[in-house]
Amino acid sequence: MAVESRREARRLKGSPLKIARDILVDTVTTLHKETPPAQQQAMGFFTDTSVCIGCKACEVACKQWNQLPGAEPSWSGNSYDNTGALTATTWRHVQFIEQIGRRKPKQAEEAAPVSQMPEPPGLSFFAALGAMPTLTVPDRASSPGMPDLPLFDNRIEEAKENGEIPQTPPGTALPFFNTDRWLLHSDVCKHCKNAPCHEACPTGAIIRTEFDTVYVQQDICNGCAYCTVACPFGVIARDSEGDGRAHKCTLCYDRLKDGFEPACAKACPTDSIQFGPVEELKAMARERVGILHKKGATEARLYGVDDNILEDGLNSFFLLLDEPEVYNLPSNPQRPSNNIIPTSLRSVFAVLFLSLMGMLFFKNKE
Repeated sequence: MAVESRREARRLKGSPLKIARDILVDTVTTLHKETPPAQQQAMGFFTDTSVCIGCKACEVACKQWNQLPGAEPSWSGNSYDNTGALTATTWRHVQFIEQIGRRKPKQAEEAAPVSQMPEPPGLSFFAALGAMPTLTVPDRASSPGMPDLPLFDNRIEEAKENGEIPQTPPGTALPFFNTDRWLLHSDVCKHCKNAPCHEACPTGAIIRTEFDTVYVQQDICNGCAYCTVACPFGVIARDSEGDGRAHKCTLCYDRLKDGFEPACAKACPTDSIQFGPVEELKAMARERVGILHKKGATEARLYGVDDNILEDGLNSFFLLLDEPEVYNLPSNPQRPSNNIIPTSLRSVFAVLFLSLMGMLFFKNKE
């Protein structure tokens, strides 16, 4: 039987019948759909920028696990952040936002009188703990061997009370209350629940996984870049110098299938990046922002937790210490698909109007 099969294969090799059979097999294989994996809990990220230290361990871990090439270092001249932005080969980006001489926080102005709020104002770490250190000067009378130097004695305390020198040395205040501070933000794909890039993809390359994450199938992507212009966050990008396809964070889909957390969350030393079920992360985020508000950091806010962003919210959301625009995040991102019907109607009316005007013009000319 095996001998006859080999003879039949040799007879069909290169023949039209063999070619037709191969085409039929390929067609049937393409149309065959595997059983989709069972739906799992929606998973996502909660990034707490208040504890981010800008170490970029998440960036390194992301590149290492996903085997992404590193960018050539360059001098930007405007930030210590060398990465610059999210790209097709940078799926995690830690922003360095420097704020110098910003406006005094309202809670700090109301908490202390003006005499105790010299420039730069702020609440020191020790004062917040109720253990503000004080300067003690040895008594020269009790120390006969001590040289007779012109010490300030109580002049330092008087200068602090008069506002001549700051109560808190510059650079030692908490970042929530200081006028000079760094805002550090590890940006990533938002994995929108109703993703515009998913809507715009014409080939079906962008799908939702069983973990409710947004994933780009590289073997189907044709590099049309419709998704890149549809994303209101500027996350997804086309690798114009590589394979020409669209790339972005996969939320480490390969690790999720094996029960591991994403590489960036695993590497974060301060747990600024939290990974887990979306609903649990939302509860954690609301609790965290409440704690910060109680401690006086009323500028803290959540971004993407509620459903008011892109109608259904985000699966990757953030705790911010300033307005979203400071972090290059739109406060009210627009969905491009919402403009299709109004734009189409305007185009139809424009064509009709121009046609009517043309008919009247040529009629009058006759």
